[in-house]
Amino acid sequence: MSDEMPDAMTDSMTDEQGERRRTDPPRWLLIAVGVLAAAALAFGIGRFTAFGSSAAPETPGTTSADAGFARDMQVHHAQAIDMAMTIYRATDDDQLRALAYDIATGQSAQAGQMYEWLTQWGLPQAGERLMSWMSDGTGEHAGHGAPADPSATAKTDAELRAEMGMASAAELAELKAARGGAADCLFLSLMIRHHEGAIPMADAVLELGTQPRVKAVASAMKQTQSAEIDAMHAMQTRLSCGG
Repeated sequence: MSDEMPDAMTDSMTDEQGERRRTDPPRWLLIAVGVLAAAALAFGIGRFTAFGSSAAPETPGTTSADAGFARDMQVHHAQAIDMAMTIYRATDDDQLRALAYDIATGQSAQAGQMYEWLTQWGLPQAGERLMSWMSDGTGEHAGHGAPADPSATAKTDAELRAEMGMASAAELAELKAARGGAADCLFLSLMIRHHEGAIPMADAVLELGTQPRVKAVASAMKQTQSAEIDAMHAMQTRLSCGG
């Protein structure tokens, strides 16, 4: 008996394999469907806390920690996105450009989430005073713009932004004018400080907030920005930025 497969059988198998290849969905489509499914699941979890459970927390008020976090972190993120896009266009360092892209896109998405929360809650996008939500009335977090003593002199907007780790107008202008390695190192210094200012804000809403989806985002934000701080310190060393 011959070991060779009959030509008719070979042709049949080839035809069947070709037909499967023609009918199987392309790999990029499978990936896209997976991404959309993950996004839909995350969206559904967020909606569930508001609409799907009788035990869901009440809609937060305008002076709540959840609302204050959503407002102030949008302000914080807007500056981070601006700085990240500035260095993305200016740097020649591939690793730094990739980090800047991640910061800009990731924080843009988070800012959109926080805008949507306030819209769903029927609350204004802007509050009266930065960081006033970061006090529980006992003096906790009082160093972040909400003095325990009501008679204490209120800090200026510029002082509060500095406590949030944000860059001043002069520092932003310096970053936009800088070139080469000087720009890279200045960005890393400013963004490390910026991220370090965000972590106490995340800690505060984790302690004082009531909305599970807000706390989930704050927790993820803290983890991501802590990891990015470590990455930026390593870049400073690699680029010989000093201090």
